Amino acid sequence: MFTNNKRIIRWFIIIISFAIVSLILWNTYVFFQRFSKEEKTKMEILALAYKKLNAAGPNDNITLETKILETNASIPMIVTDHSGTIIMDKNLDERKKKNNNNYLEDQLALMKTQNPPLIVQSQNVRHLIYYKDSEVLTNLKYYPLALLLILVLFFALLFLYSKSNRIAAQNQLWTGMAKETAHQIGTPLSSLMGWVTILRENESQAGIADEIEKDVNRLNTIANRFSQIGSTTALIKDNLVEVTQDVLTYMESRSSQQIDFNFFSEKAEIAVKLNRELYGWVIENVVKNAIDAMEGKGKLKIEILDKNQDAIVCVYDTGKGLAKNKFKQIFEPGYTTKKRGWGIGLSLSKRIIESFHLGKIFVKDSELEKGTTICIRLPKV
Repeated sequence: MFTNNKRIIRWFIIIISFAIVSLILWNTYVFFQRFSKEEKTKMEILALAYKKLNAAGPNDNITLETKILETNASIPMIVTDHSGTIIMDKNLDERKKKNNNNYLEDQLALMKTQNPPLIVQSQNVRHLIYYKDSEVLTNLKYYPLALLLILVLFFALLFLYSKSNRIAAQNQLWTGMAKETAHQIGTPLSSLMGWVTILRENESQAGIADEIEKDVNRLNTIANRFSQIGSTTALIKDNLVEVTQDVLTYMESRSSQQIDFNFFSEKAEIAVKLNRELYGWVIENVVKNAIDAMEGKGKLKIEILDKNQDAIVCVYDTGKGLAKNKFKQIFEPGYTTKKRGWGIGLSLSKRIIESFHLGKIFVKDSELEKGTTICIRLPKV
């Protein structure tokens, strides 16, 4: 109900905004037409005054005509004789007139395209008055375009705001689903631990109980991972080498025997601040993608390097490889090459490493049909 009300209010604001801008545009158009008509009338009166001024005798009173001509301080105009020779001009840029010999001719050509000339015929003299829109009227032409641009920007911002709200709502949904999944997994886990205890009482089943307990612990780890999504992540000082090797050992025990697993570290201990469960999730995601790329057969190696202020974990595989333009794309949500994939594994890994651990995950290099190397850089303690 609340969401529907928000949607109604949003659309109401959009419609009102569109109506206001449309009204402003219409009023601007009406005002422009009226102002343009007034300028034309003003120029016609000026032409009559000019005509009377030319026909006036030495004893005629020309005060009014002179005043009319003087009051035109905004409309650019050029007066020519019947042959097109420029006699006078007014309200044009004096600086450009001095610096450009063709300025008056160019302005005359422009005026001919804007308005028809006003013909002044007095006795045997025939003059033509050309004029163009005043600066105010010219600026007024672009005012609707500015309003339209503002309207476009308004809708663009509204779209981005709406999109960010949708993304935030989706993130809340995924966070809620993750926490609910963790909660739901917790119930059967408690029951499974009880069954493991019962199996241990039978000595012949002790080995099976040990293996089941490993998987139960594994499920418990997964539940804890989901429960931490959307929560503040606690980082503690830990041995990167040990944590990484533990994850790889577990993955190796449950992967195809046709994959040759290798692990190498320059040091036995490299201290970094980690969340074990989330970091282990990242290694699993990268290793699983490597296994999928090799289609269950090939060589997989994890190498840990100690580089000054950083520790670097690199995962090498001999899979299908990636084109260079896919190096960043594989970390985007939804990107996958698998038929049943959701495309969230590596994007989630990127968020865990870069947002929570302040590190970086990237494709170091890759070659089609030869393999890929993905590296994780983490700051050392």
